[in-house]
Amino acid sequence: MKIAPSILAADFLNLGKDVQLVNDFADVFHLDVMDGTLVPNISYGFPVIEAIARKALKPMDIHLMIVNPDKYFERFAKTGASMISFHLEAARLAGKDAGEMLRTLRSLGVKAGLAINPDIPAEDVFPYLEDADFILVMSVFAGFGGQKFIEDTYEKVRCIKAEIDRRGLDCEIEVDGGVSPANAKKLGEAGASILVAGSAVFKAEDPSEVISAMR
Repeated sequence: MKIAPSILAADFLNLGKDVQLVNDFADVFHLDVMDGTLVPNISYGFPVIEAIARKALKPMDIHLMIVNPDKYFERFAKTGASMISFHLEAARLAGKDAGEMLRTLRSLGVKAGLAINPDIPAEDVFPYLEDADFILVMSVFAGFGGQKFIEDTYEKVRCIKAEIDRRGLDCEIEVDGGVSPANAKKLGEAGASILVAGSAVFKAEDPSEVISAMR
């Protein structure tokens, strides 16, 4: 199991310390980019990501919660990101083919991910599995950290994993939102291989212990 602490929950006055924490104990940096339009919150952009990239020793996973994400694919890829995901809802709003957008990401040398909110059925990602390197299943509604985990997520992960296995594809499942040691094992059993955790890690008394407990 790969653990991806969400920088959205980090201490931005002491970001270097939290970047080092991820370098030392976790597997991936999860970076949430929000525009206040696709989701009801605004986070951070290129200056913060580029600063983290200069110190990151682990792969960067950029989660784009923005409209017209493909407009920025190339620039985000140039930050050194290893993984970039966008929302199926964003593709639909723009009237664009999510499969084509995933192929564009792959052409830039990054792993391509398709994200879905809790109200999007698992089956909606099936047409795009061949073009995706990972599916990001939101277990809370995108936009804010610290939300309560939605229990229906387990079944959604199982459903997507079953379809991936049925087709013999090499596509991972990432889960983001309300993830903690309390549900990490069950998510792994359902088929997730990457867990994003923000508050559970950065608000913990001993973040390294929490990361270890989630593996």
